[in-house]
Amino acid sequence: MVNAGQTATLAALRDHLGELQQAQIAHGRRAIILLEGPPGSGKKAALRQLAAAFDPCYLAVHQCSFDRREASRGHWLAGFWAQLPSAGNTAVFFRSWYRRVLDDRVLGRVDEASIPRTFDEINEFEAQQRDYGTLIVKLYFSAADTVQRQRIDACWTRQWPQLRREEPVSVSDSAYARAFAELQANSDTRWSPWKLIDANDEGQGSIAALEAIADAWSKAMPANPPQLIQTIRA
Repeated sequence: MVNAGQTATLAALRDHLGELQQAQIAHGRRAIILLEGPPGSGKKAALRQLAAAFDPCYLAVHQCSFDRREASRGHWLAGFWAQLPSAGNTAVFFRSWYRRVLDDRVLGRVDEASIPRTFDEINEFEAQQRDYGTLIVKLYFSAADTVQRQRIDACWTRQWPQLRREEPVSVSDSAYARAFAELQANSDTRWSPWKLIDANDEGQGSIAALEAIADAWSKAMPANPPQLIQTIRA
């Protein structure tokens, strides 16, 4: 739940982000936002606030889930290449390529021997995006296991039975803790660092997420309008 003070803070942050997006659009800058973390960690609350802040014409949200047909696409990153933003646009990944080294790894869906190569491929992929001027903001949401369980149970009571998928990974699982530790050790790079979001309180987690995005936009997007090229008439 969001209290009155948090509501006012979030409203101000949404307005601020909307202004920062105007500079991004005007200068044709690309941006990628990753919302990572286990189910029930508060990502969706932050996503709702972000979607309310940005102009939807320049925003695309992609949900990443396990796909048994992945092999038919060739390289496992192929689907993500197809979802990269164009000039002036932002792509938000609700879960991302990191799911492969978190949930899918814990659930035994990927070959353990491939994990070191996977981290190398991810780092190269992100470095390529930055080399071509794309801003990448990686947010990892965390919540205590009791909070996670409460949120998942509450969500399932609101969903149709057909929408319920398999039991999600638990943050109390030692295998998940090890996978997350390796995630930090292998992908917290200087060109694409992680920002950890404590979302035990959903309202405060959303505030922290929007503040991190606003800070990244403020540093990366030019403050001045682009120069207009005047047509010289003979």
